[in-house]
Amino acid sequence: MNVERLREIRKDRDLQQKDIAKLLKISQVQYSRYERGTRIIPVDKLSILAEYYNVSVDYLIGITNERKPYPKVPN
Repeated sequence: MNVERLREIRKDRDLQQKDIAKLLKISQVQYSRYERGTRIIPVDKLSILAEYYNVSVDYLIGITNERKPYPKVPN
């Protein structure tokens, strides 16, 4: 996983780790571990981040450089 991308996208929006940790309902220390790559981000947290940043999960994990999210599935 491209953990650098997590840091870059957060900093591009002038956010601190504590801001994203609050969004994810985890500690800042836990989020820091995600950014450093010492802990794997659970899929549910990746989904929250992708929606928050308006990007695809594929972009967050470095599979693609295309930021545009996929169309949402109708309920």
